[in-house]
Amino acid sequence: MMNKPPAVSARGLTVVRGARTVLDGLAFDVEPGSVTGLLGPSGSGKSTLIRAIVGTQAKVTGTLDVLGWPAGSASLRSRVGYVTQAPSVYDDLTARQNLEYFAAVLGVPRRERPEQRDRVLSDVDLTAHADDLAGNLSGGQRSRVSLAVALLGTPELLVLDEPTVGLDPVLRRDLWALFHRLAADRGVTLLISSHVMDEADRCEQLLLLREGSLLASGTPRELRDLTGTDTVEDAFLTLVDSARQHEYPR
Repeated sequence: MMNKPPAVSARGLTVVRGARTVLDGLAFDVEPGSVTGLLGPSGSGKSTLIRAIVGTQAKVTGTLDVLGWPAGSASLRSRVGYVTQAPSVYDDLTARQNLEYFAAVLGVPRRERPEQRDRVLSDVDLTAHADDLAGNLSGGQRSRVSLAVALLGTPELLVLDEPTVGLDPVLRRDLWALFHRLAADRGVTLLISSHVMDEADRCEQLLLLREGSLLASGTPRELRDLTGTDTVEDAFLTLVDSARQHEYPR
């Protein structure tokens, strides 16, 4: 059996904004069915990379393929789920109504909408709040409604931009458990950005960004072994120090 192609494949991926190079010649693959973490400090280019992958970033050069198609292709709209940092829901609709509306927008067949709506509400543990107005939900609950929207249909790739920011430790743990179930049980590929280094060990693969450049990629263990460190955070800092020495030789 032939191996599946990468879920995301980038070669020479570059984004220039004005005089600033936001992404600088990135080259990487995201394996299908994996939980891949995109880690780096604020301003490292994570959100720009995510927008490029989902096809909403302007002035992208290089090669960027998603599920075998150029990023942004119309054929990817129903195959890629995207959750932004800010919850994208209507506050004057209930959680259930938000899902019904977005299911219609996404073209989910009418007969399948009730089953899918109930499934994704259960996935994000919001069944008990299905009829609460989104505007009355907590920040974490509203974020979960956005995640439920992204799970409508059968997305093959789920791209999440810092989905656990501001959430309590229990909810963060539960969401990561959900992410791994989606990968293991449904074969979904997840690309999850974060600037919280302690989330790195929850990922199967990592892409470490700094100032628009890819410092390293691999499993958490591979990166620890590469740098001779005990944590991914220490590995990241070691790689940063090494990069600085090359940029500013003594």
